[in-house]
Amino acid sequence: MSQTSRRVVLAERPTGMVDDSTTRIEEITTPELEDGQALVRVGYVSIDPTIRTWMDDAPGYLPPIEIGAVIRSFGIGEVVESRSERYKVGDSVAGMTGWQEYAVADEGLGRMQVLPDGVAPEIALSVLGMTGLTAYFGMTDVGEVKEGDVVVVSGAAGATGSVAGQIAKIKGAAKVIGIAGGPEKCKWIVEELGYDAAIDYKAEDVRRALREKAGEVDLYFDNVGGEILEAVLANLAMRARIVLCGAISQYNAEGERRGPANYAMLIARRARMQGFLILDYGARFAEGQAELGRWVAEGKVKGAQHVVEGLEHTPDALNLLFTGGNTGKVIVKVA
Repeated sequence: MSQTSRRVVLAERPTGMVDDSTTRIEEITTPELEDGQALVRVGYVSIDPTIRTWMDDAPGYLPPIEIGAVIRSFGIGEVVESRSERYKVGDSVAGMTGWQEYAVADEGLGRMQVLPDGVAPEIALSVLGMTGLTAYFGMTDVGEVKEGDVVVVSGAAGATGSVAGQIAKIKGAAKVIGIAGGPEKCKWIVEELGYDAAIDYKAEDVRRALREKAGEVDLYFDNVGGEILEAVLANLAMRARIVLCGAISQYNAEGERRGPANYAMLIARRARMQGFLILDYGARFAEGQAELGRWVAEGKVKGAQHVVEGLEHTPDALNLLFTGGNTGKVIVKVA
């Protein structure tokens, strides 16, 4: 049975921040299902910095969003109609739904995951979702966090950074320092998440604060790039590891984007800097979710969600990531 569905599409490529001209809302009729497909009513969509990079006409690990196409994003919804053995009416599913009220799930590549009963959508999109898994594999596999490490996390009050620091503590890091923007976020990551110290990049000299609070850094989990990455490079321990998870400070940059001028510190300190994508770990998602789920149940990992109401507010929700207007995972409740 066809439904009318609102969706947010890319109207033109942004320069800098997303604005009213970047997207538009359309109303369409959902397609008739084919064998192996199901119709999903989208309840929540995940708002992630990488969505901004997909809006650019530039090469990346996924192709750019085409003009006129629905904005790509991860989401959670309920199956309301099915012609598939995999999806039953009433199932909660997670996958690439996009910014729209209804999405079609199929059984092919990129198929949606059927969620276990009792998993709250907000938790499924944050700690147990892509951001939590990014923190998990970034810390454990790429960063090889170990007991006694001095760990620094930038974007520490964000969706991924907030979980990454908690994982470092669980794994026995001697000291975990978070870099965040503003006194409230800094207080939150210390008092609520268990960070040993915080650096307010809006009010402190990050390079000097790192020397005072961290000393030499064994492991840096980088979510922002730019000047903060340079500050950490100046404070590396011998054979340090840098995990390149994101570069949010550069995504809205107009003109040439800034890279670390002092990258030669990697040579002097015999350090390594490695990027990764969570898509690399698709075959191991169940492993990561099982570990994260256990830590959540034991109270060792806490998640925070910043929920924005209404599909029409998805562009504003995306901008929160770049203005620092959120604490924790940004999620849009579609209806």
